Formats: sequence, C-alpha cells, structure tokens
Amino acid sequence: MIEALATRSLLPKALKALRVESGEKVTGDAEQGASWVAKSTETGFSAQEGALPAAPKTWNIAYIMGISSFFKSVMDGGKVDVARRYEILREAVSGTMSDFNKVRDRETEQIVGLKVLDKKKTEQLEMRFRGLNKPTEGEIAVQFNHPRIVKTLNHGLTTKGEQFLVMEFLEGPGLNSLIIGRSKLLDGNRLTLMREAAEALQAVHEAGFIHRDVCPRNFVCSPDATSLKLIDFGLTVPASKEFMQPGIRTGTPNYMAPEVVRRKHTDHRLDIFAFGVSMYEMFTFELPWQRGSGDGLAAMSHGQSEPTPLEHFCPNIHPTLSKAISQCMLPDLQKRMQTMKQFLAMIANVKSEEVAPTAGN
Repeated sequence: MIEALATRSLLPKALKALRVESGEKVTGDAEQGASWVAKSTETGFSAQEGALPAAPKTWNIAYIMGISSFFKSVMDGGKVDVARRYEILREAVSGTMSDFNKVRDRETEQIVGLKVLDKKKTEQLEMRFRGLNKPTEGEIAVQFNHPRIVKTLNHGLTTKGEQFLVMEFLEGPGLNSLIIGRSKLLDGNRLTLMREAAEALQAVHEAGFIHRDVCPRNFVCSPDATSLKLIDFGLTVPASKEFMQPGIRTGTPNYMAPEVVRRKHTDHRLDIFAFGVSMYEMFTFELPWQRGSGDGLAAMSHGQSEPTPLEHFCPNIHPTLSKAISQCMLPDLQKRMQTMKQFLAMIANVKSEEVAPTAGN
C-alpha cells in the first residue's frame, strides 16, 4: 500500500513525465489525484462498481493508466515487468550473455530491440571488476548519441533482477553474416563501411571508453550494406588505469590483441587491433592468422608472425587502405596505429577501395 504522503510527493513526477510524453496539460487537485492513484494501485483497477473513487474529470484514461504504471514501478523498486510491457515480434539473437528480441512496446507502440542480460553470467563478469564501481552496460550505452552507434533508449532491471536495455531496432544483417556468406553486397561498399566503423570507434574512445569486443558480429549493416552501426557494450569499460591492469582477458579470441592474450597492460589500442583484424576480414573473407575454435588458443599466435598481405587476396586494393589496416594490426603498441582519428586521417583522401589493375593483371 502506498502511503498518502509518499504518493503526493511522487505524483508531480509522474504527471511531469506524462506531460512530456503527450504534450497535453494535466489539471485537477493534486491531493485528490494522489488519493485516487493510491486507491487504484491498491485495488489493481478493479472493474467492480464503486471500487474506486471518481477520478478527476480532467484526467483521461491514458493518464490514469500511465500514472498507475508509474506507481506500480515504484512499488517494485523501479523494476520493469518486461514480459508484460513488451510483445515479442521476433526472436532475433540468443547470445552467450544475453537474449535479444524485436519487440513492440505496449505503452508507446514503438518497435524496438530488447536485450535482457543473463543474470548469473553478468554477475560473474562484474566480479572481475569488484570494488571498481564499473558502470553497467546500460549506463554506458545510453551515453552515446552518434549516427554510427546504435541508440539506447532505456535501461534498467526486470522484476527478475536482470539488466535490460531497450534500443532502436536495426533492420539488416550483421557484418559477420555478410562475411561468412561472402556477400556481393559488400562490393563497392567496403570503404564507406570501414570509415563508419572507424568513426563509431573514435566516438567510443573520445567518450572515455574501451569497447573490448570489436569484431564483425558487433557491427550491424543496413539492408543494402551501404551503412552500419556499432552495437553491444557488454564488455566495455572506462579507459582509466584501474580497468587497464594486466590479467583481464575479455573479448572475442579471433580478434584479440597480443597484449590481451598475454595478460599485459592494455588501453584503447586493443580496440584498434581488433578493428584492423575485422577490416582485414571484411576485405578478404579470411582472418590474418589461423582461425581458432573459440577457446583462445589460436589467439596466442597473434603478432608472432606476419599476416598474409591483403594484396594476396585483393590484388587491386588501394595501397593506402592496405597500409592503414596493416598498421592497426602491428603487435608493437608504439608502432601500431595510435588512434582512430589518425586512421581516418590516413584514409581521408582515398576515393575508392580499389585501384585500376595494372597491365597484365
């Protein structure tokens, strides 16, 4: 049961939120309204005649339902019953750390993406950063407002105690799917996609974060593969010294930098290495080193030998692109590409991903 005093103090917040949503005015006596909402929450909107006092006449049913939902959330400690609020339209992806679905928000009618994190696995991951006050995935993701990064609209806890994120739903294939299928959609679009991926990663770094899981799976392309967006901040950490200590080996093994694999000190340049491997694969449909099974053993070879030159697979690749991608994958941190800004400047004048074939080719 909601105490009348608490109800009266929270009511203005609910009304303000509803005004922002609808753009309408809400009038009526606040005390009468608080009493009405308290009673409605207590009875669960019973349809029985006389179960509720008359609502202020100036309130329409949308306000009534919205305010009741607000107070129910308060009673649940701010947690959201996602099964009740969101209608699953399509089960999109079940990952190792979360489930992701295309859903309809029953309150706003928006079509969005709903990501619900596995509670046990998330707790195990966060134990690695115990005492460091690490922000949650939702707290990080909601900070980005960039055209090349998926927009996170909301985040919080479900009534089961799981972390969830609500984000724009992206219609289109993952870059990894296009690579696996050797899709012709990539032809002529690689340079644009690479620039956009670099811009997204630059925004992450300039915001003070290390993504830590840059790979083709975490770039979603438009249906025609002319653009993409960076997704998934599940492993992302602040770029501060306490999060860059040796020993934290998270990421996707085939794209891991040597310093991560060997548990050395890390910084944002581990993302640049993973970006280089991802772009190499986008151009060639191959990895620069032996592909591993996911256990991380093959990643131990990263940087111990020279990767096969991109020109071996793409004889006509623009030499500047080849040089820039290769520099991202250098094992020596001081020789590696230092920032995504530097990478973008290096390829700024490139107009095409290929050069005209020379005579005899």
